[in-house]
Amino acid sequence: MDLSPIQKDILITLITLYHQVSHSIKGEEIADVLKRNPGTVRNQMQALKALGLVDGIPGPKGGYSPTARAYKELNLADLEHQSEVPIFRDGEKVRGVRVSELNFTTLCHPDLCHAMVTIIGSVKLFKVGDMVSIGPTPVNKLLVRGEVFGMDENQQMLLISVSEMISLPKQTIEHYMSTPLLTLPLDATLRDAVHLFTTHHIHGAPVVQDSRLQGIVTLSDVARGLDEGMTLDAPVAEVMTADVVEAPPSIRLYELVGRFKEREIGRLIVVEDGKPIGIVTQTDIIRVFPSL
Repeated sequence: MDLSPIQKDILITLITLYHQVSHSIKGEEIADVLKRNPGTVRNQMQALKALGLVDGIPGPKGGYSPTARAYKELNLADLEHQSEVPIFRDGEKVRGVRVSELNFTTLCHPDLCHAMVTIIGSVKLFKVGDMVSIGPTPVNKLLVRGEVFGMDENQQMLLISVSEMISLPKQTIEHYMSTPLLTLPLDATLRDAVHLFTTHHIHGAPVVQDSRLQGIVTLSDVARGLDEGMTLDAPVAEVMTADVVEAPPSIRLYELVGRFKEREIGRLIVVEDGKPIGIVTQTDIIRVFPSL
């Protein structure tokens, strides 16, 4: 079956979006990704439907879904069982695109490292000069960053000049957390907190009661309390943050990076069976992979 380039772009984008959200996709969504006229996409959808490559789902929540024949036509029969490897441009995930292959063409040159990136989606969404990030890959947790310097529309391939490669640590956070955990009791004062911080050269500590996490207090919290007129005999409970970001010891370190950025925090408490057992700070993460 000979599909036109626009039909292939639409069908691949439909399949990619469908696997990201697991429900039917509207023609307008495909048009938005491909920067095409919605009317053009709808017309092509009718042709693809006649070819048995898509199914139409009626109703306000309807749209289109790919058929088994579509996967076979595009040689994507095993897509359902593949892990998704995303590609980002300027820090934003590119919708409707996923990476299927990453091949390095130059590794030994002292100044150059080029790679060919085969994608499922449309290469027309990219342009020469785009800065992209790929990964992490499912097995080696590899992140690749670089600049697009060429494209092959027939092979759905991007050519990039690699500027950075990072292999994220696959070990769990229990290998990186600080233990034994230094804590403050709930009835501790700001004076107690300052003494703990200066003695152990730390900037924050969890507040516990009966081995249960109650909050966290930092040097900034103490400084804010003093600036508001509190004395060093004031309880830490009045300045601590009760909404503490927690994580189990089984989570992998690279999975924490997003939490630190989203919550704008400097430390995270590791909790097991409801009890705090360790702490991971931004310094711990930077020490492992400083370029992130």
